[in-house]
Amino acid sequence: MTADVHADRRAAPVARKSDAWNHGDPLFRALTTLAAVAVLVLVLAIGAELWRSSILSRQAFGLSFLTTSVWDPVAEVFGALPFLAGTLVTSIVALVIAVPISLGVAIFLSELSPMWLRQPLGFLIELLAAVPSVVYGLWALFAFVPSFVKPVALALNGKLGFLPLFAGPIYGPSRLAASLVLAIMVLPTISAISRDVFRAVPVAQREAALSLGATRWETISQVLVPYGLSGLLGAVILGLGRALGETIAVTMVIGNNLDASASLLHPGYTMASIIANEFAEATSELYIQALIEIGLVLFVFTLVINLIARLLIWRVARGTVSEGRS
Repeated sequence: MTADVHADRRAAPVARKSDAWNHGDPLFRALTTLAAVAVLVLVLAIGAELWRSSILSRQAFGLSFLTTSVWDPVAEVFGALPFLAGTLVTSIVALVIAVPISLGVAIFLSELSPMWLRQPLGFLIELLAAVPSVVYGLWALFAFVPSFVKPVALALNGKLGFLPLFAGPIYGPSRLAASLVLAIMVLPTISAISRDVFRAVPVAQREAALSLGATRWETISQVLVPYGLSGLLGAVILGLGRALGETIAVTMVIGNNLDASASLLHPGYTMASIIANEFAEATSELYIQALIEIGLVLFVFTLVINLIARLLIWRVARGTVSEGRS
């Protein structure tokens, strides 16, 4: 009896302390809810301000703003189709180049790399993501474009010049240069996230595949990649988001020319680069609001792509769970 009484007395302060901590749960929940709502309010505020500040442009051009190619500040006639096309082309080409390399790097770091190399190499790849975009732009303009992009462009034009995609003449700064620089810039992001996705796959999945006689390649391609597909897709979408919104590096190497051709070897523009290049020079209110409307289009475009990505990730994750249950 005495021992039980002493035990109850010792447990009472612990219980009171636990109750005291439990009283903080509503406050913590309120703070986290406030933080989430603040992010939503911020996104809506940005969209509302872009919408309000582009009213003259929307009234003057309507939907033709997205379907016409004329950009004449003197006559105050504006069409955003070249910039929209340039953004899509450079981002898609960058992903086509960067995704296979990034997945290869992630697979090597998580599955094949020796331990003495894994940490230093992973650190260097993550360090690439921290390099400012203006540094990438300067390096690309003075070193990468003359020594690599231009010879590649000449080779592509020589072998595949009959295709509109690789038609000449050859310039240094071009859509191809912007795409390659974007590929380099998004590579560390996709690689680092993909590596973490592969590391999160349970060891039991690997051991089960290997115990059934699967080779290392079969384990990676048929077990690890399907298991982490939703995470890999999320990594690719994050890379796409970086590519869509990149400004300074792209502005420095894309050529900034209203070229309506389909060739990757010609100069061009993206939505971000036209805003950065001309906003300070905009003299009329309609000119300024046309640039703001391009920002609105880029904002909506990014939101739609992220929404589609979330739906794809949800469907892939749901499919994985359903397969696991069955």
